[in-house]
Amino acid sequence: MLSKRGKDFWKCWNAKFERNAPLSSSIDGVTDQVEIVHNFAEYFKLACTNLTLSGSENLRIQYESMRRDYCGYATDDWHFNAKLIDDIICDLKFGKASDIDRISAEHLRYCHYILPCTLAKFFNLIMTTGYVPVAFGRSYTVPLLKGDVCKHSKSISVSDNRGISISSVISKVFEHCILQRFSKFFDTSDVPKIRYANIWQTLADTLEAKIDVMVRQTIDYYTSRGSTVNVCALDLAKAFDKMNHHGLFIKLMQRKLPVLLLTVFENWFSKCYTCIKWGAATSANFELKCGIRQGGVLSPCLFSVFVDGIIDKIKQCGIGCYVGRSCLAVFMYADDILLLAPSVVALQKLLLICEEEISLLDMAINASKSHCMRIGPRCNNVCTAITTRNGTTINWTDSIRYLGVSVIKSSSFKCSHDGAKKSFYRSFNAIFGKVGRLASEDILVNLVRAKCLPVLMYGVDACPVNKSVLRSLDFCMNCILMKIFKTKSMEVVHECQIMFNLSPMNFAVRQRKLQFLRKFICVDNSVCKMFEANARHEQLYLLAELNADC
Repeated sequence: MLSKRGKDFWKCWNAKFERNAPLSSSIDGVTDQVEIVHNFAEYFKLACTNLTLSGSENLRIQYESMRRDYCGYATDDWHFNAKLIDDIICDLKFGKASDIDRISAEHLRYCHYILPCTLAKFFNLIMTTGYVPVAFGRSYTVPLLKGDVCKHSKSISVSDNRGISISSVISKVFEHCILQRFSKFFDTSDVPKIRYANIWQTLADTLEAKIDVMVRQTIDYYTSRGSTVNVCALDLAKAFDKMNHHGLFIKLMQRKLPVLLLTVFENWFSKCYTCIKWGAATSANFELKCGIRQGGVLSPCLFSVFVDGIIDKIKQCGIGCYVGRSCLAVFMYADDILLLAPSVVALQKLLLICEEEISLLDMAINASKSHCMRIGPRCNNVCTAITTRNGTTINWTDSIRYLGVSVIKSSSFKCSHDGAKKSFYRSFNAIFGKVGRLASEDILVNLVRAKCLPVLMYGVDACPVNKSVLRSLDFCMNCILMKIFKTKSMEVVHECQIMFNLSPMNFAVRQRKLQFLRKFICVDNSVCKMFEANARHEQLYLLAELNADC
C-alpha cells in the first residue's frame, strides 16, 4: 500500500495532520498559554451557570415537591451482565482521546477478556447503592473552533470555541449500559422508532436525514398545491451548557424513571468537575452547576428528554402545517428547532408558544443566530417582522441551514451543495498539501474515500438531486482525481476509477439514496408512514435511472 517512504508518510501524517494539530497562536490577542487557559476557564465557568435565579429557584422548588413522594417505575430487568459489557467494550472506537487518567478505549479493548465480569459487579453495585465514584464526574474540556470560524482568522476569541468534554472511559461504558437497559425511558417525540434492537445506535447516522426528508415532504406537500410555507430555524443559547439539573430530574420523574436510576443521576450531577486543557497548560478544576457534557454518551438523550415538552405543547395548540389530519409544526433534533407554518401570523404564534415553554426550562432563544425564510410561490413577497417576547427581531434570510443541509429560498424545496463542495476541496487540499508527495496513489484515493467523500455527499440522502447537481458533484470528484493521477485526460480518470473501485458520483449518490430510502420505509413512525408512498415512488424512479445507465 505504501511507497518506499511509508515510514516518512505516517510520521508526517501523525505529526502534522491528526495527532498534533496546531493550536491558534492567539486568543483575544493573548499568546501566553497559561493566560489563555485562564480566560477559557472563566468563559466556560460563566457558561455553566443558570440563566436566571428566579427560573432556577422555581425548578428547584418544583423538583423537591415532586421528589418527596416519588416512587417511580419498578423494574427488575436492569442488571448488567458481563456479556453486555463485553459487547459494549468491543464496539468502542479506536483513536479517541484518552481520559483524564490517560486511559483510552484501546486499554479496555485489549483487556476485554478479564474486565467485563469485574465491571459488571462494579456497575451493579453503583445501581444498588446509588453511590457514583467521584472519578465519573471528573473530566477535562478541550476548546474547539466552531465550524463556521476560520482556523487562520486573525481575531479568534474564546466565544468562537465550543467545549468538548473528555470524561472517564469507564464512565462511558457505564452510560452505554444505562442506555441499553433503560432506553424506553429516553424515547422522545423527535426520535422515529425503528424496528431494531437499539434505536439510538441504529439511527445515529441516518436520523438527521430522516428528519430532513420529513421537512422536505411537508414543504413539497404545500408547494405542490400552490401554498407557501414559512420556516423559522431557532437556536438555543448555550443549550447543553445551560440545562438545569432540577428541570431534567422533573422530566425524568414525569416519565416514571426507576428510583434507583434517578438516585444515580442525582448523585452523579451533584459532583461534576472539569478543567480546561490548551496545549501543555491546564486550568484549575471548577464545578459544573448546570448543563451536561458535550460529547457524553447520554447527553443527547437527556437533552431530548429535557426539551421534549416543547413538541407536546406546540401539538396541543393546533397551529402549523397540516398533512392530512396531522399537524407538522415543529421538528427537533437536540437543540436544533425548526418551526413550519402556512402564514407569518401563525409562525409568530408558534414562536411565542415555543419561547414560553423554553423559558419555563430556564433557557432562552438566541435571536441573532435564528433565521426565518419563505418557500413557495410567494417566497419573494415582503414579510412582516417576526419578534421574540422581548421585542428582538428574527431576520428573514435567503437560506437556512438545518441539520447540516442548506435550504434556499425558492418556489419549491431546493438545497444548495456549494458549502459541501467548498468543504470537500478544503478537506482534499489539507490532505494533499501535507502528504501528497509521500503517499502513493492508492493511499491518496483511500484517504479521499474515507475523509473527503463523506463531506461531499452529506445531505444527498434527503435533498432532491437532479442531473445538473450530479454533474457538478462528478466535476468536483474528477478535479481531484486529475490532481492525484497527474493527468488531464478523462479517459485516464475513468480507468483509474475502475482500477481503484471508485464509483462515479452519479452512481454513488443514487446508491446512497436507495439505501437510505430502504431504511426510511422501515421506520415505524406515524409521520414517516405518511410519506411512505412518496419514498417508494422515489425509490422506483432511482432504480429505473440506475437500470437505464447500466
